[in-house]
Amino acid sequence: MKKAMTFFLSTIIFLSALFIATPAEVNAVEYNVDVKLKSKSVYLENLDTETVVYSLEPDARRFPASTTKIMTYIITAENISDMDHTYVTVKGEVLSALDGTGSSVAGLVSGEKLSVYQLLNCLMIPSGNDAALILADYIGRGDVSKFVEMMNNKARELGCTQTHFVNPHGLNDPNHYTTVSDMAKITKYALTLPKFAEISNTVTSDCLGEDRYLVTTNYMIDENRGGEYYYPYASGIKTGSTGNDSGYCLVSTASKNGYTYLCVAYGAPYEDEHGESYDNGAMLDSADLYRWAFDNLSIKTIIEKNDLTKEINLQYAWNKDKLRLKPAQSYSTIMPDDVSVESIDKIYDIPESVDAPVKEGDKLGTLTLSYANQEIAKIDLLAAESVDRSELLSALAALRDIVTSQWFMICFLVVCGLIFIYFLIAAVYNRRKKSNPDVKKYRKF
Repeated sequence: MKKAMTFFLSTIIFLSALFIATPAEVNAVEYNVDVKLKSKSVYLENLDTETVVYSLEPDARRFPASTTKIMTYIITAENISDMDHTYVTVKGEVLSALDGTGSSVAGLVSGEKLSVYQLLNCLMIPSGNDAALILADYIGRGDVSKFVEMMNNKARELGCTQTHFVNPHGLNDPNHYTTVSDMAKITKYALTLPKFAEISNTVTSDCLGEDRYLVTTNYMIDENRGGEYYYPYASGIKTGSTGNDSGYCLVSTASKNGYTYLCVAYGAPYEDEHGESYDNGAMLDSADLYRWAFDNLSIKTIIEKNDLTKEINLQYAWNKDKLRLKPAQSYSTIMPDDVSVESIDKIYDIPESVDAPVKEGDKLGTLTLSYANQEIAKIDLLAAESVDRSELLSALAALRDIVTSQWFMICFLVVCGLIFIYFLIAAVYNRRKKSNPDVKKYRKF
């Protein structure tokens, strides 16, 4: 049943990424959250509308610890097409790189052959650093640094601007960092990959045999061991901690009443000055944020595709001087339940008039939607109907333009001046002719 649920979740997220029409420009609309957070950086996004509803220092560099393994999964899945039937031999010399690090491991044994699917379970469920290195060595053809280079290339491809990896497992290094907003991008992509949602939401697995159970490090999804951390609507994804360096880290999703959220929480305190461990603030923060979102937010339609939003002046159309506009798409977003749609500001960028002919669907302007001085979307405005051009009105307008043009006025004044000079000369000549009779006699000869 749980596998079916995780498959359903990953399918919904994948289809949403493909088919949800998003505006050309979208910004986060963040709302006041009455939750006291322990994490240093937090990112909460509604996946149904791809709306960021809350963030705290989303672009600050943080140590990601074992949440790094989400990218390790991505590179593995993209380079191994048959996870179930591709086998990897565990190398003892690769495992030895973890000696003395105090790493979380899945208990891999030198010389054993495991499928990539088994290794991915070892990577994600018990957060096995040994599995991360074995996969990186295999895909990097004996060179883990080549695998890490692939990780960094993929991060850039996904639009991550503040992310750099130096290993596939997440052990601390000054040059190994990311942000909660970058990790959200990485995770959303991972959710579209085969078996990621299923594996990352598995509590226990016997894929290595009944005597080698893999048990999740994520208490949010473990009903039996989770205690105060267990949250029934959570799904996956990855925990992480390297002590006080990274603090507690967590990437997770939660679904309830048809809504799905992604939360990334980094840097919750790990130990106090006496070495006493704190509660896992990343898990507590994530659950509190999910409760707040599910209790206070809902999707509201701001504008429908067929709404007639504005009229603009129309030129050169017979018996019609206005043209109706409509949005290129419907737009919905997540909003607090106590905020009305009418509070969304609509700013139109449209011309004063357009000339016929116009075809239905022609782009004629844009509509910017904003809330609390935050721009949330920009939508194209299209002609709602087709209008033909009147050739008579067009000709009259062309004639009017000619008559009122600057060059026409100059030419007109020049002609008028020439005519005036002609009549002036003629008048002078006639006057002289009348006053000089000899001129008349001379002309008779």
